[in-house]
Amino acid sequence: MSESHRTTVSVKDVAAAAGVSVGTVSNVLNRPEKVSPATLDHVQATIARLGFVRNDAARQLRAGSNRSIGMIVLDIRNPFFTDVARGVEDRLTAHRRPLILGSSGQDASRESTYLDLFEQQRVSGLLITPVGKVLPRLRRLRERGTAVVVVDRRTGSREFSSVSVDDVRGGRLAGQHLAAVGRRRIAFVGGPADLTQVRHRLRGLQESVPADGSPVRHVETAAMDADAGRRAAESLLTLPAPERPDAIFGANDLVALGVLQALTLAGVRVPDDVAIVGYDDIDFAASAAIPLTSVRQPRDEMGAVATDLLLAAIDDPAARVRDIVLEPELVVRRSTGG
Repeated sequence: MSESHRTTVSVKDVAAAAGVSVGTVSNVLNRPEKVSPATLDHVQATIARLGFVRNDAARQLRAGSNRSIGMIVLDIRNPFFTDVARGVEDRLTAHRRPLILGSSGQDASRESTYLDLFEQQRVSGLLITPVGKVLPRLRRLRERGTAVVVVDRRTGSREFSSVSVDDVRGGRLAGQHLAAVGRRRIAFVGGPADLTQVRHRLRGLQESVPADGSPVRHVETAAMDADAGRRAAESLLTLPAPERPDAIFGANDLVALGVLQALTLAGVRVPDDVAIVGYDDIDFAASAAIPLTSVRQPRDEMGAVATDLLLAAIDDPAARVRDIVLEPELVVRRSTGG
């Protein structure tokens, strides 16, 4: 059979065509540094000519794991998680490891489906921002040889390394800033309330409310997107004028941008009537019609640090568990008068 009609080309075929041993072809594919430059070029040219494609699935099954890294984020539509994933991917590229990305959509059953998939694929590492009660699943993954690092929150246990941002401090920064610009009736928009990030940001805000201010009004949302922010703002506008907030802190920038849009369309002046603060400092925050004040999270750094912890755990399963907490930063723009 001619090479042009061959349906499957094997390592043995490449070795025969190149006039080298199967072991040499294996080294070219897996340990190229062990092959002389001339032989490497010759075998790679033969591979290209024959159209050989390595069967990674079979190789990984024999090895019991693969080099891929799985990642489950809360919502891939949120640019915050896109930026974190980019930080992960940049780090993994340098180590020649592929990233398989999944989005739970804040749905525990969908999260479980991705955990099943990554377990079946035998990924060597997993990065996850959990939704459900997944600790038993994560323990099982680790027992089967998959390293795990939690991203954007702490686990509450000393079992898995994590990288997060001090969200209580972030909420406090937002509250202190709003108090400093004279706001005393502050609403917090975001949810679901059982999300750790939401609870911590709200707590920081509540801790920073001045003594002469009203208690923080929490408008809980079912999701953390712009539509949820718009609907929350519309509900606040139905309140009697004396009860309406003079400041709104969105649990993330998408929520805050939805609030900004709804208030602007209703003729509310921002920041004159209502000041608005978001969280994350995604690119859209600075480019909004009224640039949004936001609490910046070091998104790329979070992804890079989490990847470093994961690679260390893959290399040494007995590596020390570490909880790394990064610091947020307030970025003041026009939505609060900056």
